[in-house]
Amino acid sequence: MTGHAVPAPDACSVGFDRAGLRAYGTAARASFFLAVEQPGPWGRDAATESHLPSGLGRALAEACSTRGGRLSLIRRPGRHADDHHEPGQVVYLAWAGPAPWLLTGRVTDHQVLLDVDLDALARGDADAVRASLPALSPSDPVLLVCTNGRRDVCCAVRGRPVALDAAAVSPGRVWEASHTGGHRFAPTGVLLPHGATLARLNTELSTEVLAAADRGELPQRALGPLHDRGRSPLEGAEQAAESHVRHLVGETSLTALTTSAPATAAPAPGSGAVAVVVSHRDGREWFVVCERRTGPTELPESCGKAAIPVATWETTIRS
Repeated sequence: MTGHAVPAPDACSVGFDRAGLRAYGTAARASFFLAVEQPGPWGRDAATESHLPSGLGRALAEACSTRGGRLSLIRRPGRHADDHHEPGQVVYLAWAGPAPWLLTGRVTDHQVLLDVDLDALARGDADAVRASLPALSPSDPVLLVCTNGRRDVCCAVRGRPVALDAAAVSPGRVWEASHTGGHRFAPTGVLLPHGATLARLNTELSTEVLAAADRGELPQRALGPLHDRGRSPLEGAEQAAESHVRHLVGETSLTALTTSAPATAAPAPGSGAVAVVVSHRDGREWFVVCERRTGPTELPESCGKAAIPVATWETTIRS
């Protein structure tokens, strides 16, 4: 296996690694995902700067975004050739809400994706989604590793070797992906269908993530602020609160915890803190206060940009 490529000493992800900054609450928001295979090069905005027709890419991205979802372009790890060894392109449709599910199929013309019932996808109606694209069938979980180097070089330099080596261990279940957000935590990845977003991946952890995902879980080693960025359907404070409790109690199930606003005893107005109740399906509850704190560390959040005060979610459980 190739291991990681060596990033520049001043790369954004190197600075965040060196500072050991928390990843809680940094997952890009999405209640569902449409992942579309598109080989070849990607530009900074992969949906409109790839070999996918730009008008189609823009239409799909906007249709997903307005419904609270996310379009991702994916390609097989390795060389970015445009030739195909199998007919058609792979697509994944993932619902990341309660009782997550993942469908996959092949399309020979990306235009048919405009006929997918995205409203049904946004509400988690798998039957209606399949009716709009009958080629779809249930899929095992997959891991999308960000390698969009035109967006940030860290994703290419650090993400591509991880995707390549992890795909060799788990063929067909690891994909290179366009921008997932958070390149300062590269290599980053999103586990579908749950939308579990991970930081600082390596080959071994990626393999463990897929093995655990088959049981609807995260591996124990993925818990905590080093790797766990949160689940994409949640707001930032909810992500941070859930991840904090998950780590505290060692809960690996991706569906055991839910979040809600407290009925009483919220933080004082103007405090900048957010209160979140995290509930376990066994009846336990935790009252978590999440505060977005800035500084004193200053780092660039993207390669080539100026250093700025870094904001992180600080989480405290109160009785």
